[in-house]
Amino acid sequence: MMEQRQLKEHEIPLVWTIDRRELIERIYYHEGGALILRDERYDMGGWPPGEAESATPKLMDCFARGGWFHGVFDGGALVAAAVVDSKFLGRGGRKLQLSFLHVGRDQRGHGLGRELFDLAKAEARRRGASHLYVSATPSESTVGFYGAQGCVLCSEVDAELFELEPLDIHFEYPL
Repeated sequence: MMEQRQLKEHEIPLVWTIDRRELIERIYYHEGGALILRDERYDMGGWPPGEAESATPKLMDCFARGGWFHGVFDGGALVAAAVVDSKFLGRGGRKLQLSFLHVGRDQRGHGLGRELFDLAKAEARRRGASHLYVSATPSESTVGFYGAQGCVLCSEVDAELFELEPLDIHFEYPL
């Protein structure tokens, strides 16, 4: 049975146990203000090497400054999670970043990602944000997911986030 709840600080490293496996056939590139889809094949067997070691301290910092961490457990195993950072971005400081949203392979396609995104939007609204900022992996499925949720290309790309992930597709969702 699935259980949803806020993650505790000591549970943050469990996000790396979410089954990230995916066969990617096409990738989006943001060129000249447009999204261009290209055939590229990647067999994502899991998290990239070093991802947990480099990203866990960032997630812990986010938690320490009051970020929102929501997890979905199935039989005690973390199978999906979403994180909204508490640090405001953008001109006027009104955007909050959806800094993590992953749904395990076996749970995809059942509306769980949409449910987590809706919870993240509600949390960002509650915190006074005007937009939810998403730096998305450029795979066809990920970009398609955020587009289906109503996200649009950012009117103002955050320079720091772009520098960290220049190939990501930077979206915003108006709240």
